[in-house]
Amino acid sequence: MQELNFPSYAFRLKSSENKTLIFDIIRKKYVVLTPEEWVRQHVLRFLLEEKNYPASLIAVERQLKIHTRTKRTDIVVYNTQGTPEVLIECKAPSVKITQDAFDQIARYNLTAKASYLMVINGLVHYYYQIHTENKTYIFLNDILGY
Repeated sequence: MQELNFPSYAFRLKSSENKTLIFDIIRKKYVVLTPEEWVRQHVLRFLLEEKNYPASLIAVERQLKIHTRTKRTDIVVYNTQGTPEVLIECKAPSVKITQDAFDQIARYNLTAKASYLMVINGLVHYYYQIHTENKTYIFLNDILGY
């Protein structure tokens, strides 16, 4: 897999039916290793090991209801009250981050109502804070730690 713009982490990998699987430490199971999953697993390790978020506050592929459609967020970080605090959209490294990605996470956030959003392809990371009162956002240099 491609090297990403993250610290180096040791992942548990295995092969099954000609596919490479990676162990997801949040879902506690092996999942198929795709380029997007490679990014998601790096983000999870970054949140746990660099930003010190407890695993109990992180959810992977959480379902959201948007109007009549069901969608899945890549990663949601909750605060201790159980409210979404950070919503994260992961893309494969080959996917350029465009307005479409920002629109996608904004649609998800209509339901989630997180204060912070992150759009990432493993090479480029965008973090921003949402101010719902004045309907603005502020790009940040880094995601906040726990």
